[in-house]
Amino acid sequence: MKNLIFLLFITLVACTNQEIKYHSMVVSAHPEATKIGIDVLKNGGNAIDAAVAVEFALAVCYHSAGNIGGGGFMVYRSADGKYDALDFRETAPLKAYRDMYLDEERNVISRLSLDGGLAAGVPGSVDGIFTKHEKYGSLDMKQLIQYSIDLARNGFTITEKQAYKFNNKRASFDKVSPNNNYLRQQKEWKQGDILIQEDFAKTLERIKENGRAGFYEGKTAEAIVKSIQHAGGIMSLEDLKQYHSVWRKPIIGHFNQFKFISMAPPSSGGIALFQLLNMLEQKGIDTLKHNSAAYIHLITEAERRVYADRNTHLGDPEFNELPLDNMKDSLYILSRMANYNPDYATRSTLIKAGDFEEESEETTHFSIVDKYGAAVSITTTLNSSYGSKLFVDGCGFLLNNEMDDFSSKPGIPNQYGLIGTEANAIEPNKRMLSSMTPTIIEENGNLRLVVGSPGGSTIITSVLQNILNVTLFDMDIQSSVDAPRFHHQWLPDLIYFEKNRFDSTLFKSLINIGHNIKERSSIGRVDAILVQPDGSLKGGADSRGDDFKLGLE
Repeated sequence: MKNLIFLLFITLVACTNQEIKYHSMVVSAHPEATKIGIDVLKNGGNAIDAAVAVEFALAVCYHSAGNIGGGGFMVYRSADGKYDALDFRETAPLKAYRDMYLDEERNVISRLSLDGGLAAGVPGSVDGIFTKHEKYGSLDMKQLIQYSIDLARNGFTITEKQAYKFNNKRASFDKVSPNNNYLRQQKEWKQGDILIQEDFAKTLERIKENGRAGFYEGKTAEAIVKSIQHAGGIMSLEDLKQYHSVWRKPIIGHFNQFKFISMAPPSSGGIALFQLLNMLEQKGIDTLKHNSAAYIHLITEAERRVYADRNTHLGDPEFNELPLDNMKDSLYILSRMANYNPDYATRSTLIKAGDFEEESEETTHFSIVDKYGAAVSITTTLNSSYGSKLFVDGCGFLLNNEMDDFSSKPGIPNQYGLIGTEANAIEPNKRMLSSMTPTIIEENGNLRLVVGSPGGSTIITSVLQNILNVTLFDMDIQSSVDAPRFHHQWLPDLIYFEKNRFDSTLFKSLINIGHNIKERSSIGRVDAILVQPDGSLKGGADSRGDDFKLGLE
């Protein structure tokens, strides 16, 4: 009898300690959105269905970046290994023109491209949601939108970080949107307050009943245009009605035994990642210790060359003949690192874009894998935190300030310090260059990693470092996501380090070989899913935010 009891005890302990194996997963920037995504998967939805519900939910519960008033990009891998990419980036209004942010002396007018009606590009998020669902979704769209209608109408509990942001942005909201703004109240916001958004619930109901037209036509469209024009903007009903998302061929490349699938222009993320990984592989990155001086030096030298190319050559492919084949050519990539010195830093002033013979940072990313093995990597944004700070009167949502991602004046940096050129100059109906880098990694033909990040110009480098963490150093995904990060972007000539995350002796080593160092607040907020060798899933939800992961067995 004692032996039987002992065996039962051992079995119970073994079962208790047995790791849960998840075969579908959602990782997003807010717990409420992640829970909704998981509920969709639980009720038979696929990865695209969950993505639709999560994207609408983030618009309700993650106002600084989640949106229906902005845009973004999606990279998709089907269960049978086919790839697709959707561009639902914002566009410049039809009345936009090259010098619209310059004064009479051709100087950039401060904050004109950042705050208010003139800062907003034509939103693409809602069109993107319907476009991807039409091609790949399985559940009824009305069912998927209802989750967010309920969330807006019934309210949700705000987090400590959200309360801080709401209070911190009070002055900006007072200046740009003193009315119809859910995020303003007489007293200070605090963790645990309930946020109810009835006007936004009604906006979502119009989309639920009328589809795409519920946003781009009728009452909501009229409210968007009225709010923008009242705030000095130029967007019209015709701008909204003619907007369309674009299916694009993703950027595909290889790094060691891994294959990566990432976003094509007007996102610079995929091509920048292609160049970076190839440069690093050529220079033996796999022989260096993680976050050592030599490792950071090599990555920095590659980044300064890649960002010079990015800022010079890339823009909207429908307005420019982009030299993508040249930028991906192995000999060209080799030539870009020809003057690399492992013992000394190159001055960015000496780095120019290559010659050919012939983007506070507020974006949000979420990663989803369903039980069938399909994967979705989506990055969506309002650009800076809370976008233009302009709420649409009576509709309860914010508009983007993506017009700042154009080159207001070639050679002058935007809010992220990125220098633009003619390829990214303002033109009507043009899509502004982006740094968003939604990415999917395969290993030997099998799904391995779904990854992406917010962070403006730091998005590319945040995604890069997490790919290296997993593929070179075999980190578990949560450790990878939480690992300290650094960033260089050609100009300004600085390596940015997350404050209090790196040793001062490392800084001395880098300064001694010619680097300039600056500490800053957190870099990126990566949400990722890693496929284990047995096919189960592990999620990485960035501890820098309220990011949240959930899986289903």
